[in-house]
Amino acid sequence: MSKIFHEPNEKFMEIAIKWGRKNIKKMDGGPFGACIIKNNKVIAASKNNVLKSNATAHAEVLAIQKASKKLNTYSLKDCIIYSTTEPCPMCFSAIHWAGIEQIVFGTNINDVAKIGFNEMMISNKKLRSLAKINTTITKGFLYSKCKKLLDDWNAVSNHCVY
Repeated sequence: MSKIFHEPNEKFMEIAIKWGRKNIKKMDGGPFGACIIKNNKVIAASKNNVLKSNATAHAEVLAIQKASKKLNTYSLKDCIIYSTTEPCPMCFSAIHWAGIEQIVFGTNINDVAKIGFNEMMISNKKLRSLAKINTTITKGFLYSKCKKLLDDWNAVSNHCVY
C-alpha cells in the first residue's frame, strides 16, 4: 500500500473537469484535465495541449511540470493527481517518476478509444503491476461527469482525435 491515501475529493476532480472542458471551446487538445494536490491544496492544474504544442503535452505531464516548478522539486511524493481520464502509459510513467503516490481518475482508456483516440490498451493497474510499485489507484471517480466531458467534446464538429 502507498505511504499516503486520501479519500478522493469531488472538488479536486471538478477542477480537472473544468480544465478539460476548456478544450471544448479552444480545441488545443483532447478533453482531458488534471489537477495535482498536496496537503489538501491545489498545487497545479492543466489541460491537454497536444494540438497546440506537441505529442507529449498531456494534461498530467503539464500539471507535473507546473507542480514541480511551483514546489521547486522533481519529487511530488506527497501529492495526489486527479485526471479526468485514466493516464496513458506516458503519463503513468511521468507520475511514477515524479513520485506521486495516488492517482484518481474518471473515465478509462476504453472510453477514449471508443471516441477515436489512439490509446495503448494498457491499464494503470497493469502498469503498476509491471513496475512493481505501490501507487494507489482510484478508478471511475465521478465517472458520469468525466464521461459527459468526453461526450460533449465528441459532439463538437471540429474536434480532432490523435
